[in-house]
Amino acid sequence: MNYQGAMTALAALILVLALVLLAARAARRFGLAPGMPGPPRGADRRLMLVESLALDTRRRLLLLRCDGRELLLVTGGPQDLFLQELPPATAALRVTPQAAG
Repeated sequence: MNYQGAMTALAALILVLALVLLAARAARRFGLAPGMPGPPRGADRRLMLVESLALDTRRRLLLLRCDGRELLLVTGGPQDLFLQELPPATAALRVTPQAAG
């Protein structure tokens, strides 16, 4: 194999690997990649991502529900942070401000 043929084969290999990595990243971003196996269909899930908010290019604010509790987390920085446990959304909706008087 001559030098030009070796370089062509190497470039083709790099291109194929880049396309595979790009497809894997796209699949993860759009939720198409299989993750850890979850509970069977129809079973109640114990852990659920309720909302996610991008704070900047690295950090995200996550609202998780676990066993009926809602937890607020910040991920993506040098350290993941647990901020607080929130009251359930239904209880928060029932609270009404009282008029001062």
